[in-house]
Amino acid sequence: FETLFMVSEAALNNCNKFFELCEGGKDGSMEYVAEGASFSCDALPDIKDVDSYVAWMKGLAYSTMPGCSYDLHSSTTSETTVVYFATFHGTHSGDGGPVPPTGKTTASRYVYVLEVNSDNKIKNMTKVWNAPAAFAQLGWA
Repeated sequence: FETLFMVSEAALNNCNKFFELCEGGKDGSMEYVAEGASFSCDALPDIKDVDSYVAWMKGLAYSTMPGCSYDLHSSTTSETTVVYFATFHGTHSGDGGPVPPTGKTTASRYVYVLEVNSDNKIKNMTKVWNAPAAFAQLGWA
Protein backbone atom coordinates (compact mmCIF):
# COMPACT_ATOMS: atom_id res chain seq x y z
CA PHE A 1 0.00 0.00 0.00
CA GLU A 2 1.08 3.54 -0.72
CA THR A 3 1.26 6.06 2.07
CA LEU A 4 -1.56 8.57 1.72
CA PHE A 5 -0.67 12.21 2.15
CA MET A 6 -3.03 14.75 3.63
CA VAL A 7 -3.11 18.50 3.50
CA SER A 8 -1.53 20.22 6.47
CA GLU A 9 -3.61 20.77 9.58
CA ALA A 10 -3.51 24.53 8.90
CA ALA A 11 -4.83 24.04 5.36
CA LEU A 12 -7.58 21.71 6.55
CA ASN A 13 -8.62 24.19 9.26
CA ASN A 14 -8.70 27.00 6.69
CA CYS A 15 -10.82 24.93 4.31
CA ASN A 16 -13.21 23.94 7.09
CA LYS A 17 -13.64 27.56 8.17
CA PHE A 18 -14.13 28.68 4.57
CA PHE A 19 -16.76 25.99 3.97
CA GLU A 20 -18.76 26.92 7.06
CA LEU A 21 -18.66 30.67 6.37
CA CYS A 22 -19.29 30.41 2.64
CA GLU A 23 -22.20 27.98 2.99
CA GLY A 24 -23.77 30.19 5.64
CA GLY A 25 -23.39 33.29 3.49
CA LYS A 26 -21.34 34.87 6.27
CA ASP A 27 -18.54 37.41 6.06
CA GLY A 28 -14.93 36.42 6.63
CA SER A 29 -14.55 33.46 4.29
CA MET A 30 -12.15 35.26 1.94
CA GLU A 31 -9.54 35.34 4.72
CA TYR A 32 -8.87 31.69 3.85
CA VAL A 33 -8.62 32.23 0.09
CA ALA A 34 -5.58 33.21 -1.99
CA GLU A 35 -5.85 36.41 -3.99
CA GLY A 36 -7.28 35.70 -7.45
CA ALA A 37 -8.39 32.15 -6.55
CA SER A 38 -10.28 30.56 -9.44
CA PHE A 39 -13.73 28.99 -9.37
CA SER A 40 -15.46 26.60 -11.74
CA CYS A 41 -18.90 25.03 -11.85
CA ASP A 42 -20.68 23.86 -15.00
CA ALA A 43 -23.97 25.16 -13.58
CA LEU A 44 -22.54 28.66 -12.90
CA PRO A 45 -20.43 29.38 -16.01
CA ASP A 46 -20.35 33.15 -15.48
CA ILE A 47 -18.67 32.87 -12.06
CA LYS A 48 -14.91 32.57 -12.56
CA ASP A 49 -13.37 33.38 -9.17
CA VAL A 50 -13.98 32.39 -5.55
CA ASP A 51 -14.71 35.99 -4.51
CA SER A 52 -17.63 36.16 -6.98
CA TYR A 53 -18.94 32.78 -5.84
CA VAL A 54 -18.85 33.86 -2.19
CA ALA A 55 -20.84 36.98 -3.13
CA TRP A 56 -23.36 34.80 -5.00
CA MET A 57 -23.76 32.52 -1.97
CA LYS A 58 -24.21 35.53 0.31
CA GLY A 59 -27.03 36.82 -1.90
CA LEU A 60 -28.62 33.39 -1.88
CA ALA A 61 -28.39 33.07 1.92
CA TYR A 62 -29.59 36.57 2.79
CA SER A 63 -32.03 37.44 0.01
CA THR A 64 -33.22 34.58 -2.14
CA MET A 65 -33.31 31.75 0.43
CA PRO A 66 -33.00 33.23 3.92
CA GLY A 67 -32.51 30.54 6.54
CA CYS A 68 -30.92 28.11 4.11
CA SER A 69 -28.69 25.42 5.57
CA TYR A 70 -26.56 22.42 4.67
CA ASP A 71 -25.86 18.93 5.92
CA LEU A 72 -22.24 17.85 5.58
CA HIS A 73 -22.13 14.13 4.78
CA SER A 74 -18.40 13.56 4.40
CA SER A 75 -15.05 15.09 3.64
CA THR A 76 -11.72 13.75 2.54
CA THR A 77 -8.25 15.09 1.81
CA SER A 78 -5.23 14.47 -0.34
CA GLU A 79 -1.87 16.21 -0.37
CA THR A 80 -3.22 19.49 -1.78
CA THR A 81 -7.00 19.06 -1.85
CA VAL A 82 -9.98 18.96 0.51
CA VAL A 83 -13.29 17.57 -0.78
CA TYR A 84 -16.70 18.06 0.86
CA PHE A 85 -19.94 16.23 0.02
CA ALA A 86 -23.06 17.94 1.35
CA THR A 87 -26.74 18.69 0.80
CA PHE A 88 -27.99 22.27 0.54
CA HIS A 89 -31.48 23.00 1.92
CA GLY A 90 -33.31 26.16 0.97
CA THR A 91 -36.73 27.62 0.26
CA HIS A 92 -37.17 30.34 -2.34
CA SER A 93 -38.93 32.83 -0.09
CA GLY A 94 -37.11 36.06 -0.88
CA ASP A 95 -36.17 38.28 -3.78
CA GLY A 96 -33.70 36.91 -6.30
CA GLY A 97 -33.67 33.95 -8.58
CA PRO A 98 -35.04 33.88 -12.11
CA VAL A 99 -38.69 34.21 -11.00
CA PRO A 100 -40.56 35.80 -8.08
CA PRO A 101 -40.47 33.76 -4.82
CA THR A 102 -42.04 30.34 -5.36
CA GLY A 103 -42.14 29.11 -1.76
CA LYS A 104 -40.70 25.83 -3.04
CA THR A 105 -37.85 23.98 -1.36
CA THR A 106 -34.75 22.19 -2.60
CA ALA A 107 -32.55 19.54 -1.05
CA SER A 108 -29.65 19.66 -3.47
CA ARG A 109 -26.51 17.54 -3.20
CA TYR A 110 -23.15 19.01 -4.16
CA VAL A 111 -19.41 18.55 -3.89
CA TYR A 112 -16.75 21.19 -3.25
CA VAL A 113 -13.18 20.46 -4.31
CA LEU A 114 -10.80 22.96 -2.69
CA GLU A 115 -7.17 23.04 -3.81
CA VAL A 116 -4.72 24.77 -1.47
CA ASN A 117 -1.41 26.53 -2.06
CA SER A 118 1.80 26.46 -0.03
CA ASP A 119 0.40 29.25 2.21
CA ASN A 120 -2.49 26.92 3.20
CA LYS A 121 -5.02 29.09 1.37
CA ILE A 122 -7.55 28.03 -1.24
CA LYS A 123 -6.20 28.64 -4.74
CA ASN A 124 -8.93 26.90 -6.74
CA MET A 125 -12.48 25.80 -6.04
CA THR A 126 -14.58 23.46 -8.13
CA LYS A 127 -18.26 22.88 -7.37
CA VAL A 128 -20.04 19.81 -8.75
CA TRP A 129 -23.79 20.37 -8.50
CA ASN A 130 -26.91 19.02 -10.17
CA ALA A 131 -28.39 22.46 -10.77
CA PRO A 132 -31.16 21.29 -13.14
CA ALA A 133 -32.64 19.12 -10.37
CA ALA A 134 -32.38 21.97 -7.83
CA PHE A 135 -33.95 24.45 -10.25
CA ALA A 136 -36.82 22.04 -10.97
CA GLN A 137 -37.45 21.55 -7.23
CA LEU A 138 -37.54 25.33 -6.77
CA GLY A 139 -39.90 25.90 -9.72
CA TRP A 140 -37.22 27.76 -11.64
CA ALA A 141 -37.17 25.41 -14.64
